[in-house]
Amino acid sequence: MPEADSGGAPIAVAAAQADPDSLPPEINTNVAHSARVYNYWLGGKDNCAADRALGDAIIKAVPSTVFGARANRAFLGRAVRYLAAEAGIRQFLDIGTGIPTAGNTHEVAQAIAPDSRALYVDNDPIVLAHAPALMTSNPVGSTAFIHADLRDPDKILNDPKLRATLDLGRPVALMLIAVLHFLTEGDNPQGIVRTLLDALPSGSYLTMTHLTADFVSPEEAAVAEAAGRDAGVTYAPRSQAEVTEFFSGLDLVDPGVVPLLAWRPDGGAPENSRAASIYAAIGVKP
Repeated sequence: MPEADSGGAPIAVAAAQADPDSLPPEINTNVAHSARVYNYWLGGKDNCAADRALGDAIIKAVPSTVFGARANRAFLGRAVRYLAAEAGIRQFLDIGTGIPTAGNTHEVAQAIAPDSRALYVDNDPIVLAHAPALMTSNPVGSTAFIHADLRDPDKILNDPKLRATLDLGRPVALMLIAVLHFLTEGDNPQGIVRTLLDALPSGSYLTMTHLTADFVSPEEAAVAEAAGRDAGVTYAPRSQAEVTEFFSGLDLVDPGVVPLLAWRPDGGAPENSRAASIYAAIGVKP
């Protein structure tokens, strides 16, 4: 799901731009996909016309969208640095990975602890095409990729690559960065997060960012959600209280569930912490 790539378009996307019919059938360039829309917002090249159309429609409704996307990426770096340097985490389960770009989870972690291990999960075939970029691990660490959907946590947990990459007897950081807002209540997002956390030992962490409509007008939120719905991409922004529910039973790391820009910002507190319509938080499993 949402991330960007600074390394140029892969063969599949280049082919899509020249001849959409040349793509494998599982890559539908006529339908927007969240990972590619996010790639567009971050200035990446791995997106198609449908992704750009939806991206532009949401920007029109919520002009701070591009700023928020880039702030979300910056938060990922801060969060991983905290987890690796301060919390001592050496294992990461990153679901909704998105199209790789500079500063992927394992790169940030291994810059601090070279033996860090990361398992990436995403359901977009274009992200799968980029998976080799996620395999450039430090030799003393490890990375792997599973092509799967967050909506099927049992498939993720039962995949042999998970046990081969992560030791579930030791703490794991579950990374759900800008992904849960694509799940409606009918998808049972609370149950999905609980299933994943139940499989992880004490001392594991949940790291999350989540879109919210708390910082925009109801009209802006409605237009943005309608644009996504019309393009086949569901957005389910949640309130601070709703995001906090995902951390039930966990001990929140200071400062708790806060606007993304207010979560341990580099360079001091921002002038306007609500400039990005996203909440962020990290919690630890007792």
